Amino acid sequence: MTRIFGVIGYPIGHSLSPAMHTAAFRALGLDALYEPFEVAPRFLAPMLRGLTLAGVEGLNVTVPLKEAVLPLLDRVDSNARAIGAVNTIVIRGRRLIGYNTDGLGLRMALQELGWRPRPTCAVILGAGGAARASAWELSRIRGSCLTIANRHPRRAQTLVRWLKRTHPHACIQAVPLSEVALDDAELLINATTVGMRASDGLPVDARQLRRGMLVYDLVYHRQTPLVRAARRRGCVAANGLSMLLYQGAASLRLWLQRQPPIAVMRHALERAATSDMRQATRP
Repeated sequence: MTRIFGVIGYPIGHSLSPAMHTAAFRALGLDALYEPFEVAPRFLAPMLRGLTLAGVEGLNVTVPLKEAVLPLLDRVDSNARAIGAVNTIVIRGRRLIGYNTDGLGLRMALQELGWRPRPTCAVILGAGGAARASAWELSRIRGSCLTIANRHPRRAQTLVRWLKRTHPHACIQAVPLSEVALDDAELLINATTVGMRASDGLPVDARQLRRGMLVYDLVYHRQTPLVRAARRRGCVAANGLSMLLYQGAASLRLWLQRQPPIAVMRHALERAATSDMRQATRP
């Protein structure tokens, strides 16, 4: 019988996860499908019940559902519980178990760019689920200093208070996005949605970007203005495609208890992203 997996979000048309996981299933010789399911937040609970009854074995969760899905699960992994967001659901015996592989995905993506886990001065733009996972991962490194910058300062302050409860000795502050300063930053992570649309500008003033700074934009389906500006100014910069790869590989490992075919998944992602960019630039 065909096994079914998928990704839920709203909207979901931009997701490259189907291309990556479909290629992985084919490489592993599995009779399996991976489908995108567009789910408005108000329909999340009935949709989860329906997918479970339909025999779906696993789901990825993307914006804006990563936090909303938590109370609807039967069990949540301690790491995901601490982060307060879920991006992977394993369904066994109609029980839904939540995990978060975003932090691992980010760490592996940054290491691919030459970053090593050490005390770091980092700025994270955004305060949603992806920002929470990023901040959680970086705040685990003793001696690091984090700045959370968000358009709505109260949300950034809420994230900082949560981080200080879990990491009481961490150096963490919140600032309005309009007042963010990158003077001492070694690492800049964009965890906002700025850059998802072709018409989007930069989330920060490009003049603040310095040679040698590592800039990572979690937006993954195009080379964003932030990535282009950072490279022009001598930064090491990349979009979120590698994070998507590594968090997706970790999800697959949870679903199948098998080693994911990383090279195959990377090739499928790069091909899908290139196709998306070509379509976006067509007149």
